[in-house]
Amino acid sequence: MALGTLDRRPPPLFREGISALTKVVLCVAFAIFLMVLDARFKVAMPVRNVVATLLHPVQRLLLAPVDAWDTLGGYLQGTERAMAAEDHANRMLVQQAEALGRASQLQVENQHLRELLKMREVVQVQSQAAEVLYEAPDPYSRRLVIDRGSQQGIKPGSPVINAAGVIGQITRVYSFSSELTLLTDKDAAIPVLNTRTQQRGVAFGGERGDGSMELRFTAANADIQAGDVLSTSGLDGVYPPGLSVAKVLTVERRGDTSFARIGLQPVVSLDSVRHVLVLMPLALNEAAKAEAAASAAEDAKAAAERKTQARAEAKARSKQRAEPQSGDNDAKEGRP
Repeated sequence: MALGTLDRRPPPLFREGISALTKVVLCVAFAIFLMVLDARFKVAMPVRNVVATLLHPVQRLLLAPVDAWDTLGGYLQGTERAMAAEDHANRMLVQQAEALGRASQLQVENQHLRELLKMREVVQVQSQAAEVLYEAPDPYSRRLVIDRGSQQGIKPGSPVINAAGVIGQITRVYSFSSELTLLTDKDAAIPVLNTRTQQRGVAFGGERGDGSMELRFTAANADIQAGDVLSTSGLDGVYPPGLSVAKVLTVERRGDTSFARIGLQPVVSLDSVRHVLVLMPLALNEAAKAEAAASAAEDAKAAAERKTQARAEAKARSKQRAEPQSGDNDAKEGRP
């Protein structure tokens, strides 16, 4: 073998060069240098713009299937939602048309029944506003004092309400103030009507004085349940019918008694009452209406009598004017 053909390089085991760590450090330093250079002088910005421009069609091409799939899914979902909304709107339209038809039919039937039974309209009750002055200084009763008295036309027994419902009843009247006994007073009682079952009863103030009420003397098997609304029945001649009184809170049926223990909650927050409306009792209101009707009838009768008398006087005056004229005509004609 010729000497010139011999490989004189050292074997790989003994070769020396840049170590891997050094290469990593150099690459990191070069990368940091490029980042600083780009951040300071925006050197890579043109290159970045060119690359982004060249890759944009490729990106759009690759995203086209995804966009098409999303568009198709949105179209299908939108179509499904539109069909569901249309179906719901059609159902609501049918229900409203049915309800409107029932309401119109009930209105016609109600009018026919009123004409048939000669039912009178809802009673219109006279009222006046009042303001609560203070709570009566009696720890054993629930009473308030209002700023209206006999000088303003307040009568004993007048019911007192506000926008929510019945508050109580006037039990004592002074010249310029009155005492209002609340429904929760232990001596208070009010006839009520269950708006769901139309069953009548009497609600009393709670014995414990905690602001609750009770529906007493109700049979244990009566159809009454928690949540029923009680309103005034109007049978006592004091409260107008249909005013909200209380809600049934608890119903306890025990085997040792034939009556149920029913707890009520007033619909009015009696501890925060500030302004009230005092109504005239139904009996006095009916009497006032009868008196007003009688007075109106008397006034009409007197007016008719005055009109008749005026007509008679006018007729007599016209007759007196006609008599001299007939005398003058006879004298002109030579009649005796």
